[in-house]
Amino acid sequence: MRNEKAVVVFSGGQDSTTCLFWAIKNFKEVATVTFDYGQRHSAEIECARKIAEELGVSFKVLDMSLINQLSANALTRSDIEVTAEEAGGLPSTFVPGRNHLFLSFAAVYADALGSRHLITGVSQTDFSGYPDCRDTFIRSLNVTLNLAMDKQFIIHTPLMWLDKADVWELSDTLGALDFVQEKTLTCYNGIPSTGCGECPSCKLRNEGLARYQAKKSAGEVK
Repeated sequence: MRNEKAVVVFSGGQDSTTCLFWAIKNFKEVATVTFDYGQRHSAEIECARKIAEELGVSFKVLDMSLINQLSANALTRSDIEVTAEEAGGLPSTFVPGRNHLFLSFAAVYADALGSRHLITGVSQTDFSGYPDCRDTFIRSLNVTLNLAMDKQFIIHTPLMWLDKADVWELSDTLGALDFVQEKTLTCYNGIPSTGCGECPSCKLRNEGLARYQAKKSAGEVK
């Protein structure tokens, strides 16, 4: 893989930034692609842009605002409350088809760049109830993309079986813990770094960091 190109689906959050560092370590050339889908905070896109510039990788934004016309959800509508997963249902932050569309367009972009490697930060361990973060979906889509485009794409999911504490450990292993902690934006309220501390995304992120720091202090980290 070291001599090949890769495209990272990039939001500027903890997970995709950790994946970006992973990609830089494992591939000769790395590009990022970010999607403007009418999310609440344009700060997310600017955060992604700054990170890409600082790490010296290419950055491209694709307009996916059509999603906003098709689905009402808390990530694209400020009048919908951010809520966690409810019994038998999905969180209000679920954007139907988002990862399906993002990875499909990322594949088209990767093909134009001469790359067959796609990297995404989805996780089945801490997936917030999103069905398009599951391993079965990613593997299925990988087959579909290869058939649809007559290519041999490989979708890499470095975080698939990691919980948030494990993701922090990976970023630390990659020498990026402080960078990810200070320069990423995961908060649903658009606040960088540790965020608002109250939304489901911040709680997941910060609780994971606390677990990892406790593990590291106890000498349980290799």
